[in-house]
This record gives sequence, structure tokens and C-alpha cells, in this order.
Amino acid sequence: MGRERVIVYVDGFNLYYGAARAAAKWLNLAALCERLARPSDELLAIKYYTALISARPHDVEAPVRQQMYLRALKTIPNLSIHYGHFLSHPVRMPLAASVASGNVEYVEVLKTEEKGSDVNLASHLLRDAYTDRFSLAVVLSNDSDLAEPIRIVRQELGMRVGIWNPQKNPSRVLQRHADFFKKIREQALRECQFPSTLRDAHGWFRKPRAW
Repeated sequence: MGRERVIVYVDGFNLYYGAARAAAKWLNLAALCERLARPSDELLAIKYYTALISARPHDVEAPVRQQMYLRALKTIPNLSIHYGHFLSHPVRMPLAASVASGNVEYVEVLKTEEKGSDVNLASHLLRDAYTDRFSLAVVLSNDSDLAEPIRIVRQELGMRVGIWNPQKNPSRVLQRHADFFKKIREQALRECQFPSTLRDAHGWFRKPRAW
């Protein structure tokens, strides 16, 4: 197998909630990709999919910390950030204890869902495949919803797709459709961190002291 032209597609929330969060919060994705990829391959681009979070009553500084991390990511020359969005709406749901007892009671809760990131990732993967922008795509996710676009790229276009899995329990669906499947170990995440202090076109900035 010769030199590959590689694009890495990173499912930001799947990485954050699947990996050790302390290691994912200041993660240098360029360093991680270089560590996981073959030395002979050419890393063309890293595409990062996320959504902007809002302040929460118990954590009003969360958006500030996220923006600081996104600022760190923007120091990587070949990385682009693609945004989905959050939707919040009230829904009625049964209390678990009441269901178990047979006397079902309902409560209204505020449900927040992240929308668009997986669709954006799948759309860009398919577009890049059809326009021959890579010879190998690597999807950093454990989301089984991405199985179908991966299958299309491999079976209908004859291109290679691998998975770097950030989560403890790997998706068997993704494993069936990928050319290779690699577990990202916590040690690799911890060893691929940005420096505490970084500089961009706007000046110096630091890693948040608390997360």
C-alpha cells in the first residue's frame, strides 16, 4: 500500500463524551493525527464538527472555555471547524420509578439536542469522496449513524475509510463497514496536548485554569 492522501473527519462531541474528558479538553488534534497516521501518509486536512454551547446555570463559563479551545484549534494550519447547532424544547417524559411500579407519572423536562454535526460530517465525507479529494478518509467517531455514508464511499466509490474510535465500547456496525478500526487510547490523548500558552494573530492566550 503506497502513500495515502488523508483527510480526517472529527466528530467533536463524540470525541469529548466518549474519551476521557480531561484529556479531550485541550487536545491537539494535529499531534493526535500525526501519532495515529502512518508516517508515509500525507495529512491533507483535519475537519472538526461541533456546535457552540450555551451557558448553563451551574456552569456559566462553559462557552468561554469552549471558545478558548476552538481558538487553540484554529492555530492548526490545515484544520477547519464546521458548526451544527443546539435545539432546546420541553417534552413530557415518564418517571422511571413510576413506570416500574405500574403507576406511570409524567413530568415536563427541557430536552437539549445537538443537531447538524453528524449530517455535516457525512455530507462533507461524501462530497470529498465524489470529488476525489482524498485516497483515505479517517472518521474519528463511534457514531453508528455514519455507517451508511462510509459504506457508500467504500462500496460504491471504491475508496478507503478507516475509523479512529474514541469510545470504550466500539460500534460493531462501524467496524463492519470500515477498512480498519483503531481504538484511541487515553495515553495518546494525554500525550497530545497543546502547550498551556499559545499565540495566534490576536496575541497570547492560555489554557483555562478550570474546566
